[in-house]
Amino acid sequence: MTKLKGILLTQGMHGMISQVEGLAKALDIDFTHHTVELNNFWKMVPPKITPISQSVYKKIDHENFDVIISCGRKSVIPSIHLKNNSNKKVFNIHIQDPKVDLKHFDFIVAPEHDSIKGQNVISTKGAIHYLTENEINENKDYLNSFIKKDERIIWTLIMGGPTKYYDYSTKNINEIFKTLSELSKKHNFQLVIIPSMRTPTNIIQYANDYFGDDHTVIMDVDKKAYLSALAIAQNIIVTCDSSSMISEAALTGKPIYVASILPKKNDKRFQKFRNLFRELNIIKNLGEEIEDWNYEKLDETNRVANIIKQKINL
Repeated sequence: MTKLKGILLTQGMHGMISQVEGLAKALDIDFTHHTVELNNFWKMVPPKITPISQSVYKKIDHENFDVIISCGRKSVIPSIHLKNNSNKKVFNIHIQDPKVDLKHFDFIVAPEHDSIKGQNVISTKGAIHYLTENEINENKDYLNSFIKKDERIIWTLIMGGPTKYYDYSTKNINEIFKTLSELSKKHNFQLVIIPSMRTPTNIIQYANDYFGDDHTVIMDVDKKAYLSALAIAQNIIVTCDSSSMISEAALTGKPIYVASILPKKNDKRFQKFRNLFRELNIIKNLGEEIEDWNYEKLDETNRVANIIKQKINL
């Protein structure tokens, strides 16, 4: 059977790319990825009051396609316009709240904590993503040449970066490092620190200065190191700024501790997400009593893909 062809539309941010590519792979479609650019004035206008017109966005070069998967505000109007102007049946799927009439899309994929309701809405526990169990297991040995050779167990710290809600100041990060340093002595673990694309270089260097002698700090963004660190960790710590990375870590079924940073502004939406994951017994806060627990591995990407496949007879 010939695979369906898809186009993926995002604003080019890693978290968005992870979600659209993850869903495309789970749907088993051939795809090309396009970074959306809006024209001048329309960059500042909410999708709800933006016309569905080619004049809104820079033309997207594409071949014949059957599926559109979009994520992010800027990709909303292009997705609707491309679907409406196709000369055949096209399914369009938007990830996150599009902030327009939901009927413009065949499917909306949005986390439960966004509280979006509709017949075409598929609610998820956390964010969908592009990690798979196979990838994690295949890269388990990748960090063998990096980590310190001793008898300590491994804990992994996954670091995000500054957002409009959280400040990655040295002061804030120092509190996390201090807690982990004390815990490492008490529980005899080696910490493996993995930065992300958003982690400031000065914070990576600070981590290396703070932990480098006794622990392992990966200095560059390295997907294989990230996968390996998830595979070898007994416990995982993720900074609170990234619901995506917490969701990715939940694919392992391992204990996840969330390292808190004081918010700069109301982070109610993130709190709702973390409260849900606490109820599912997936996370605890760093600083709570250290325990060993497990939960059903969370693979929302494949669950969502299976629902869509059934509905479009894919």
